[in-house]
Amino acid sequence: MKESVIQVDPNILTLYEKGLQYNDIPNEYFKQYDVKKGLRNEDGTGVCVGLTKIADVVGYEKKDGQKLDAQGRLYYRGIEVGDLIHGRYAQEKAYAYEETCFLLLFGYLPKKEELALFCDVLRRHYELPHQFLENIMLQMPSKNLMNQLQQAVLSLYDFDPAPDDTSAHHTLMQGISIMAKLPSLLCYGYHAKAHHFDKESLHIHYPQTQFSMAENILHMLRSDSAFSVQEAKMLDLMLVLHADHGGGNNSTFTNVVIASTGTDIYSTVAGSIGSLKGPRHGGANIRVCQMMKALRDRIGFSEDKETIRSLQKEILQKRFYDKSGLIYGMGHAIYTLSDPRAELIKEHLYALAKEKHQEERFAFYRRFEECAKQVIWEEKGIRVSANVDFYSGLVYEMMDIPHDLYTPLFVCARMVGWLAHNIENKLYDGRIMRPATRYVGAMQEYTDIEKR
Repeated sequence: MKESVIQVDPNILTLYEKGLQYNDIPNEYFKQYDVKKGLRNEDGTGVCVGLTKIADVVGYEKKDGQKLDAQGRLYYRGIEVGDLIHGRYAQEKAYAYEETCFLLLFGYLPKKEELALFCDVLRRHYELPHQFLENIMLQMPSKNLMNQLQQAVLSLYDFDPAPDDTSAHHTLMQGISIMAKLPSLLCYGYHAKAHHFDKESLHIHYPQTQFSMAENILHMLRSDSAFSVQEAKMLDLMLVLHADHGGGNNSTFTNVVIASTGTDIYSTVAGSIGSLKGPRHGGANIRVCQMMKALRDRIGFSEDKETIRSLQKEILQKRFYDKSGLIYGMGHAIYTLSDPRAELIKEHLYALAKEKHQEERFAFYRRFEECAKQVIWEEKGIRVSANVDFYSGLVYEMMDIPHDLYTPLFVCARMVGWLAHNIENKLYDGRIMRPATRYVGAMQEYTDIEKR
């Protein structure tokens, strides 16, 4: 495959720099014109742009107009996500993700026969179209798996006999089909990349209808297809925790914005994947892993909290690691005192850590979190907690899942949330998303090109 080389043209660069003087928008303008930068209020809360019955994210309380810190809670259809997980996690082979998908899509907890019916439909859509693997996944590998997923999802459009039918019930079936195929798409995309660019052996395993979504990911990812019950249950938990996070997160909002134009589900999902690819949204757990590796290289799994605190202060003072001044994995745009997803991972991670003989590593993460909360409060006067990204990367590393797959796994989990909000917006809003911006530039007179 011949690469197209895009070079920076010095003439265009000169024009760009000249144009900067005409394009500057001072930061104070946003307050002056009461424009919500980043669709956020002055206190950091999000501007409400819609109504939903799908999920609720609670990270703070409002009292007398003041934002107050609170313990974080995440509700799927009014049910706390922890209750959803605890209801099935203790069972020997009970996987909660499929039940979560049913709940998010239909609004209620299924009876046994309803869940079995839904899982049967889901598993009948595991298989990719004929020759899709050979002609698209293997023939057109990508250096970035998120781009590969976008290409693959858009390619599925051409295998759909009615791709532009955007009715709610048809969108539901199309979305279930995409959701069922995502484990294959992300695993095959990874193997194609590793084979083409890294010269590794190519391993292709077909999805098995007796496996859950989480089991199939591990089965198709590994050369020997082997996985433990504990690994499957932990990955299943990760899928549940990433399944939805309200309608305001960037990728879900992107999905609804694109869908509001009346376009097809394949285009909306590709747009959401592009949004999730951005490091401010989907790639934070990789940054956590890289930061923690730098710490381990310096101090190992130190049990001395003062040593840990000292290094954290160096990070905040931009003297260690990437000099960004950020302790990755600490703090969240909504959650304040706790992120319920991080708390649930901690609650269940010890069993995996014990199975993998990595209890010391897990304990180090716990110490790091405890110290970071104190240091950030002392240095910045802000109360923060570990977010889901702080521990999710650790989970994947314990299961030897490559970094390349961290964000694609997020896609696999969040697809159901994108679909649920897409359908809800179709049914109960239906208007094209069309916010406004305010012109703050100068007025000019047109002059003939000879007189400029």
